[in-house]
Amino acid sequence: MSRTRWRLGLGATAFLVAAGLVPDPAHAEDVTDYAITVDPAAKGPRIDDTMYGVFFEDINRAADGGLYAELVQNRSFEYSTADNSSYTPLTSWTVEGTAQVVNDDGRLAERNRAYLSLAAGSSVTNAGYNTGIHVDAGKKYDFSVWARAAAGSTLSVSLQDADGTLATAREVAVTKSGWARYQVTFTATRTSSAGRLTVGSSAAAALDMVSLFPRDTYRGEPNGLRKDLAEKVAALHPGFVRFPGGCLVNTGSMDDYSEASGWQRKRSYQWKDTIGPVEQRATNANFWGYNQSYGLGYYEYFRLSEDIGAMPLPVVPALVTGCGQNKAVVDEALLKRHIQDTLDLIEFANGPASSTWGRKRAQMGHPKPFHLTHIEVGNEENLPEEFFARFKEFRAAIQAKYPDIQVISNSGPDDSGTTFDTAWQLNKDAKVDMVDEHYYNSPQWFLQNNDRYDSYDRNGPKVFLGEYASQGNTFKNGLTEAAFMTGLERNADVVKLASYAPLFANEDYVQWRPDLIWFNNHASWNSANYEVQKLFMNNVGDRVVPSTATGTPSLLAPITGAVGLSTWATTAAYDDVKVTAADGRALLTDDFSSGASQWTHTGGGSWSVQDGQYVQSDVNAENTMASAGDPSWHDYDLKVKATKKAGKEGFLVAFGVKDTGNYYWWNIGGWNNTQSAVEQAVDGGKSTLISKAGSVETGRAYDIDVKVRGRQVTLYLDGQEWGSFTDDKPAEPFRQVVTRDLKTGELIVKVVNAQDSAARTAVDLGGAKVASRARVTTLTAAPDAVNSETSTAVAPVRSTFDGVAGKFSYTFPANSVTFLRIRQR
Repeated sequence: MSRTRWRLGLGATAFLVAAGLVPDPAHAEDVTDYAITVDPAAKGPRIDDTMYGVFFEDINRAADGGLYAELVQNRSFEYSTADNSSYTPLTSWTVEGTAQVVNDDGRLAERNRAYLSLAAGSSVTNAGYNTGIHVDAGKKYDFSVWARAAAGSTLSVSLQDADGTLATAREVAVTKSGWARYQVTFTATRTSSAGRLTVGSSAAAALDMVSLFPRDTYRGEPNGLRKDLAEKVAALHPGFVRFPGGCLVNTGSMDDYSEASGWQRKRSYQWKDTIGPVEQRATNANFWGYNQSYGLGYYEYFRLSEDIGAMPLPVVPALVTGCGQNKAVVDEALLKRHIQDTLDLIEFANGPASSTWGRKRAQMGHPKPFHLTHIEVGNEENLPEEFFARFKEFRAAIQAKYPDIQVISNSGPDDSGTTFDTAWQLNKDAKVDMVDEHYYNSPQWFLQNNDRYDSYDRNGPKVFLGEYASQGNTFKNGLTEAAFMTGLERNADVVKLASYAPLFANEDYVQWRPDLIWFNNHASWNSANYEVQKLFMNNVGDRVVPSTATGTPSLLAPITGAVGLSTWATTAAYDDVKVTAADGRALLTDDFSSGASQWTHTGGGSWSVQDGQYVQSDVNAENTMASAGDPSWHDYDLKVKATKKAGKEGFLVAFGVKDTGNYYWWNIGGWNNTQSAVEQAVDGGKSTLISKAGSVETGRAYDIDVKVRGRQVTLYLDGQEWGSFTDDKPAEPFRQVVTRDLKTGELIVKVVNAQDSAARTAVDLGGAKVASRARVTTLTAAPDAVNSETSTAVAPVRSTFDGVAGKFSYTFPANSVTFLRIRQR
């Protein structure tokens, strides 16, 4: 049971509609006092309807096996080792009798290269996703298959699990020697999440596109979306949908899927591959290690955006790869082709049904335009100069033909550093409309950086915060993200769009955490972060009402902690470690001539003393921390010699080490030996404090010197100052913003209290005349609470509060997000 505490203002009456509970009074020892002052006469920034949105990328099986409602895995027998080294064309299928996957001129369509040749009397069975094919008793399921049989055949089609049949078996007469589509419908007689689909043939036959869809898709659309997942997205009321990526967009080959490219199977996501009849669409390897069928493609993304009332925001490749690949494609003809593809995309979205690409949209069932207004070129490119040269060509072509389309650039993969600074300067100099920022940082970082956009140039490019998250799905993560979001709203004149990322995760196919919505083959559930996003997205308001709040009393102590050595996918040797106090006292001296008894190994890997050096010898191990010293140390110099022996990266030298989840380390030659940075870990979540491009040479000994003084750290590499930083930003746990809803006439007071004590708050509405009763929505739970399939520890509770006045007191619960909607008279 979560440690949930409710505290409302003194003398207040609360009607807890959802739970029927009366809050306990606050205890003096659990309370911190604050004040919020609102200026209702002042005019803050206008908030666009598109302020908050969602970002869909096919990661964690978000598309096939997720939002795309197809229940058959590898329905077109296109799986390949190009997708995943463990794949075969019959992955997810078992064969009874004789069957083989064929790639020859007898195929169904040119870009649908493979099909199944099934011998007489043989059958194949599909295992679906997760534990199998899920069916619900009484629901209808539509089976279809493309088939041909030279002498005709009868297909027997059945649904079953280990306990027996799940629906009455059906027979399909294949009457044509050429390819034709055949369909039957099943009605499930039992509920099961372990179903199997079997297709057998009485005579030799060729099969492709073996499909099973629930009839009950989102909005009942064919080739549709899984209803519960789409409804969770719709419930957010997002202002935009960014798609399709992400790393899918800017990785792999930029060639097309054709004979000329050798049917390239590791391509960037290119929109023309994903439209038209599903049986004619291309297939592709997914950057995240599986296959993309493209059954869910650009047309479906546009339809989803329209269905939920959101602005579509597609992302196209800029011919500079990122996500660790970091290569600029130099091919002028290929660049021109991609630019033309982007112009064709705009015509597909907005052109009349009489235009070339508008006609294709109309043929797919949507003669009216999709009203595309924004398009993003590129994603997280780590080569800013090369990216921007290509971006300018895209932008010039788009603006020449479609001057009303807003073209979005980006600032690389991090919140700061050389790439970020260079990219932003290029964007400013070129007067770019909007710049996409991405960052995944620790909860501490989000508390410390609420003011990030306060100092941004009001006359420069606007910000699209396209991807962000605080590295976890606990309520603490949601709290810190909520605190940060109050700063996004306060700066709504600069931050025009924002979306948490990623959106979906299938619990059995996870490549990235955290994620907003979790699911398996039969259920889905909202993360704590989702509940925070939903609360903000459903209570945005139209304009910021300026307000101020007092802060939490705090004293920033000096950086304290022991020292440490570590590696990441690298073997390295360390020697001559010296830690000296600021007054010259020796705290630690170790040349490893007598072993390594002063060191405690808390990470992975294999450490030993070899030839008078402390060596980590496991080239595959990550985070191999060994530490020494006293966690109370402060104001000291750490010196060490480090030598990379083999592997992908460099070495890690830690300081301020409190425990395995709280430390600083200088990551020298990280990110596949492309850059160095100081990272801070707080409760296991890391954020970057300073970074620079650079690499480490194998076999070379480096002299490393870290000087810690108070909260300032200066770093030296081979006697030269590499950089310095001061970690003096308080992690303020009490944050607020006030907005006005013009439609309802309400002030929306949004308060985040991300600490273990309640916040007794004097609220001054600045003379506004208001009704005495407010509508209240509260999220509160233990900081480590996590939602799951079987437990909803974090959920909104709605109540009313009858103590509102021009000045009133309200006690916000510990670890809570609270929205008060106060009607103005």
